[in-house]
Amino acid sequence: MHSFVSRLMILTCVLALGVVLALPVSADTGTGVAPNPVGALDCNGLSPIQKSVKLHGVCSDPRSVEDGVPTRFEDNGKYIGHDEPSIRFLSDRPGSANDVTWNEALPNDPAALPTVATPGSDITHWFELSIAPWFGMALCDPYSYPQTACKPNSDTNAPHNAPTFDKGGGGSSFLEVQFYPPGFAPFAENISCDNTHWCASLHINDLECTARFNHCNSNCIEPTNFGFIQMDGAPTGPPSPQLANLATFTPNAQTLLMNPGDRLSVHIFDAHLAGGGSALEVHIDDATTGQSGFMQASAANGFMATNIGNCHGIPFNYEPEYNRALPQNIIPWAALEGGILTQYEIGHFTPCTSLSDKSVLDFGSFTDDVWQTCNGPYEADADSSTPEGAGGDAPCFPFGDTHSGFASDPNLVTGCEDFASGGDIDFDGTSYWADWPNATAPNSFPSTFLQDQPLTSGHQYASMQFETDVAASEATCSPSTLSGCAVPAPGSPGNFYPYFTQASVGGSCEWEFGQMSTGNSFGGSAQFDGPSPYFFGNLEGPIQPLTNC
Repeated sequence: MHSFVSRLMILTCVLALGVVLALPVSADTGTGVAPNPVGALDCNGLSPIQKSVKLHGVCSDPRSVEDGVPTRFEDNGKYIGHDEPSIRFLSDRPGSANDVTWNEALPNDPAALPTVATPGSDITHWFELSIAPWFGMALCDPYSYPQTACKPNSDTNAPHNAPTFDKGGGGSSFLEVQFYPPGFAPFAENISCDNTHWCASLHINDLECTARFNHCNSNCIEPTNFGFIQMDGAPTGPPSPQLANLATFTPNAQTLLMNPGDRLSVHIFDAHLAGGGSALEVHIDDATTGQSGFMQASAANGFMATNIGNCHGIPFNYEPEYNRALPQNIIPWAALEGGILTQYEIGHFTPCTSLSDKSVLDFGSFTDDVWQTCNGPYEADADSSTPEGAGGDAPCFPFGDTHSGFASDPNLVTGCEDFASGGDIDFDGTSYWADWPNATAPNSFPSTFLQDQPLTSGHQYASMQFETDVAASEATCSPSTLSGCAVPAPGSPGNFYPYFTQASVGGSCEWEFGQMSTGNSFGGSAQFDGPSPYFFGNLEGPIQPLTNC
């Protein structure tokens, strides 16, 4: 039996994409910051030239195009499954794509520990349901797909050739302001910062491919810049794909830690830098504790774009790509059409009663035990396959695990994160059972997030659209016939898919997520209507006016 590390090494050596490197006109292969042997050159951990410092990343989901037809994307021959139900907000107001404020209340978990007995009625915590709720924005990056010039904060960057939008346009990166729930630490190896707090990051993914996905650099396909939101604004470690180390993904005394139930204001905007120029900033104010934190995606902070030719880092100030949040102002390489989004990354946790197939991970200065197989009532009789490869459970960790050299808080349940298989592509984990919030206060299930309507310079957005990229992970979903593309996933054991609800709570109009029965559910899971002409794996409803409760 290969260890988990050995399995990853085997996968990184399978260069089934058959890619040929192609340089953008402006690339200079003789300069830049060379990547270290360990870093974040590929969010999926599949770079053949660099070991991933974080066991797994919560990445943006790419799509691809073959013979002019949208298709599933593979990273070094491996399909990576994603499930990201979201709402994108649209407006023709100037600044609506580069200045947004989200006000939200973090949810609370049940006081009791999670149970693993009866799927659909177990006690569950948020880390089992969504490993990273996040807010999104398109960023300007000439060193990312399609490797073309980009003017920050400009609608001239929009791609064309509707409805697939796979021609022209400026270089695009994907911002995700990710929030991490408590209960399954340590972050470098798992999901959480600790067992009692939420934490958050400024997370950017680029895609090192040329237009229409003709050529990709398999050594650094999806590089990641990462920085926790810090009270002093200083990254915990180098944020760039080339230089990221264990400190990058380890919170310190300055990391903004937020309590369940805290009321937050999250401002994402293009900030003026003290030394001149501008860069994206994420600023979080915690109205409950009075604390605040921020992070700027600037060269001065160590953020770097990636050279497609040699994977070297280019010190870079990331800025918003567009001026207005128009339907065509998308991220043309992403499965989700992108833009101003609220989203929940689901399908990455399966609780277990026991584990098997133990192996060891080597972190250099220490090692840690990891298991590959989940046993229990949530686990399907046999892991089904993705459209391109075999499924699996790893990495898995037992209840109470404190993770050797990490000395983390003990894990609150035995469970697996389904990253070795590219995601919970057999749809047997907690996300696909009716274990979701059904109230604004915790009971057997956690309470729901409460999110106000997003604001741009104090104004509401005009319209919205539901979308999810889950269908690309469904073995039943055919890109040619569009049959078998649905939620809940056809044949999934729990036959459930969470959905957004809009309801009046305490006199405020709030967006909720889970299985809430009050307010407007927009048809429940039917709000994700059907395959998009942009990408067959993206199920989306119509663009509709944004109304209040």
